[in-house]
Order: sequence, then structure tokens, then C-alpha cells
Amino acid sequence: MQELGVVHTSITRAVEQDVKALSGFGVSTIHEAMGRLGLMRPYIRPAYPGASMCGTAVTVLLQPGDNWMMHVAAEQVQPGDVVVAACTTESEDGFFGDLLATSLQARGAKGLIIDGGCRDIAALQDMDFPVFSRAINSKGTVKATLGSVNIPVVCANALVNPGDVVIADVDGVVVVPAARAAEVAEAARKREENEEAKRRRFANGELGLDIYNMRGPLEAAGLRYVD
Repeated sequence: MQELGVVHTSITRAVEQDVKALSGFGVSTIHEAMGRLGLMRPYIRPAYPGASMCGTAVTVLLQPGDNWMMHVAAEQVQPGDVVVAACTTESEDGFFGDLLATSLQARGAKGLIIDGGCRDIAALQDMDFPVFSRAINSKGTVKATLGSVNIPVVCANALVNPGDVVIADVDGVVVVPAARAAEVAEAARKREENEEAKRRRFANGELGLDIYNMRGPLEAAGLRYVD
């Protein structure tokens, strides 16, 4: 059961150097390096082209159509944080716009991930404040019902604990548990090195059939070439 009406003011964030290391890799690489884990659902998309971010999570649990707790969460933001907002049930209302973005940006936030709607997209782009959301929706919200800040939340099917590392780019959003940040960063580095070697082979005209030794298994599975 989710706890409501609570703000945890002390959280353990991932180590800064590990966050910086993860920021050098794309979402797809990190997801694969972590064992194909951590992805949010693909309906969470950048609000404007080129939006991307990497930072430590300050989590928010919202009530549908109510953005009260976004203002509460702003007080807990430290430089380098990403606000991750989930909702107690599905809601695409416009929880977030340029005024809250101004507040979060002044606190040093790297951006927002929200399983809900946002608005004022042109202003967000002009501010260079990255937002990844479920929807773009002008519908306004109220401030009437308590949620919580800095509790574990499930955002777009991904579990996010306060202090986890959140990486977002054009390929989606991935969450790396704080305790695994260094390990995953190293695995991502090795994966990129391996892929760069393969990329050179592909560029030289080699086929995946040979690079991945697929011919034998394909023949065993019954694949036939007919002239």
C-alpha cells in the first residue's frame, strides 16, 4: 500500500561520479547492459525534440488531476536531480508547465519524467528544460489532495526509488538502482566498446550472419536457399 501525506527529506542519492559515468551512454545501451531491465513504458516521450537528461530521482506520487505535490517536491530538489512523478491512477491532465519548470530549474533540476500530461511546450523548449511525459495536454489541475514525495513509486511500469539514476533520451527512459550505478556504468562502457568493434566490421561489408555465427543454427533450423 502506498503511503500518502508524507515527505521524506533525507534520501540516499547515487554517487555523483557514477551518475556522470552513466550520462555518457544512451538509454538502449544502459538497458541492455543492465540485463534488459529498468525501462519505462514507451508511451513516455520527450515533450520536444532533443530533450534528454540524466540525474538522481526525487519521486512524487500525484493524485489524478491534482499537482499540489509537484510544488511540495520542488522544495526537496537538489542540483542534479530529476523529478519523477507517478500518479495513483491513470491521468493525462496537464500537471506541469512553464511556471513549475522555472521553479525546478532554479533549484538545479535536470528535468522531469511524468506519467501524466504537461503543457507550455514551446516555453519548456525555450527554457531548455527537458520533460518526458505520457501526454501533452492543456487541461489544468487543482491543488486539493495529498500525495507523497520521496517514496518508492511505479512510473510507467518501472519501479523508481528516491536517489536512483534516471536516464532519458529519444529512445525512452531507463532507471538504474542507485546501488547498481557503478556496475551498470562499467557494463555499458564494455558494451559500447564491443558494439564499436562490430560497427567497424559492418561498415567494412561483413554480414551479421557471419559476425554472429548464424549460418549453422539457421541451417539446423531448416532454412533453405532456393536458386
